[in-house]
Amino acid sequence: MEPSFKFFSNPSCKYFPCHTMQNSEEFNCLFCFCPLYSLENKCGGTFDYTDKGIKNCMNCKFPHKPDNYDVIVSKLSE
Repeated sequence: MEPSFKFFSNPSCKYFPCHTMQNSEEFNCLFCFCPLYSLENKCGGTFDYTDKGIKNCMNCKFPHKPDNYDVIVSKLSE
């Protein structure tokens, strides 16, 4: 995918990709730390909670899919 204000990929990052995806060329690093984390169960991603009650997003790829940029930005106003 071509870089733009909605997409940024950093394959030289030592953590890249931080989640396994079929096509790493479409892995969006723009939201390296998910801005929706604080929305808890309303974030729209795939998550669970640890035994200590901490939100665990290790299996979530929602912020790393290029097509979700507009959804993420619209949820920020919630």
